[in-house]
Amino acid sequence: MSAPVVTRFAPSPTGYLHIGGARTALFNWLYARGRGGRFLLRIEDTDRARSTPEASEAILKGLTWLGLDWDGEPVSQAARAERHAEVAHQMLASGHAYKCFATQEEIEAFREAAREEGRSTLFRSPWRDADPATHPDAPFAIRVKAPQEGETVIRDQVQGDVRIRNDQLDDMIVLRSDGTPVYMLAVVVDDHDMGVTHVIRGDDHLNNAARQMLVYRAMGWDLPVFAHIPLIHGPDGKKLSKRHGALGVEEYQRMGYPAAAMRNYLARLGWSHGNDEFFTDDQAKEWFDIAGIGKSPARLDFKKLDHLTGQHMSAGDDAALLHELEGYLAATGADALSETRRAALLRAMPLVKDKARGFGQLLEKAHFILTDRPVVPDEKAQAALDNVSRGILRELTPRLQNASWEREFLEDVVSEIAQAHGLGLGKLAQPLRAALAGRTTSPSVFDMMLLLGREETLGRLQDAVIREG
Repeated sequence: MSAPVVTRFAPSPTGYLHIGGARTALFNWLYARGRGGRFLLRIEDTDRARSTPEASEAILKGLTWLGLDWDGEPVSQAARAERHAEVAHQMLASGHAYKCFATQEEIEAFREAAREEGRSTLFRSPWRDADPATHPDAPFAIRVKAPQEGETVIRDQVQGDVRIRNDQLDDMIVLRSDGTPVYMLAVVVDDHDMGVTHVIRGDDHLNNAARQMLVYRAMGWDLPVFAHIPLIHGPDGKKLSKRHGALGVEEYQRMGYPAAAMRNYLARLGWSHGNDEFFTDDQAKEWFDIAGIGKSPARLDFKKLDHLTGQHMSAGDDAALLHELEGYLAATGADALSETRRAALLRAMPLVKDKARGFGQLLEKAHFILTDRPVVPDEKAQAALDNVSRGILRELTPRLQNASWEREFLEDVVSEIAQAHGLGLGKLAQPLRAALAGRTTSPSVFDMMLLLGREETLGRLQDAVIREG
């Protein structure tokens, strides 16, 4: 019986959770969740100068907003430094590593001379095979003994077999002369101790895998399955930057994208399941496999994200959308909804969510239910309420007072008034929409009338009739 799948996401808390990191987290989450496995979170905070608690908090908030739940408590890499050092000394004791007394000045002098002579700057320590009796009483680093002949093969599930000549590998330092472990050691020890079975990460870590394999083999540990995924590029095919939209995921929340659409879109960035574009979380968990990840960099495409957003909002559960909209309001610093407006918006949700490409658009479509009398029209709506239009609305109002408040009857009344003035229904709908919503974009005027009710509808029409143009 195979071991349960364990994946991990291991960000460095030196900034926000960017879109590429979010996709890496998503791929690991989907792979584990789809196989009944565990998805772990490790904060790689060994760079004490650049790591901040604020960045760690931003990463956790970003993952939480995306809906990527992790198992157990987040692991701090820095807090495990003693364990990392312990492993370095175990490799030293077993003969897979050695003490190196070369100073930084000596190493730099070697490299400078190598550059001047046009030869490799790969440092070969003179202490690798030195007799311990010759060791000085001085600080030392611990270096792992790399093989010097043959090749190391990274059997990668995305990139295929990647071969690296061993004479291109140096004897990597695993413990510095001040006793602090290096990142390359810490990653391996943590992955092993956390039981990680699959390392799914960006292909900028591909070369690191060969060096990290030295530690696995020195310790006699099983290698995880490696899958190095191509990075995300901008629409122009160049490395993703801020001008392309390489923002923190919290910015996408503030831009009004729902988390479900972001998960769907990020899953399709570099992975595919046939021609499927729109899918649910359950489908993604069932379908996601490393074999579906392409070798070429994915390109960020906001048009596709907007299209998926419209689909997810149309298909979304009304109460869940309302809950997420409240998170959007909080993230953008907008006022929270009152209980009355929450209830009103929930009633209106079936009307306003359809094809809304973000919560900003949804709120614009819902303006009619969230505003109070007198409705203040925007500039375009005001233009639709000219003297002629207001005259027609004045004629329509008493007819509606006595109408049965059902869609069929409301449509008949409005159609009769429009025909009497030689207008199509659409021509009368615009001033009617402007009076009821204060906007030229809104749900159907009849849907609004039914939701607002007779009294509120008539009141808004009367307000529009007496308003000066």
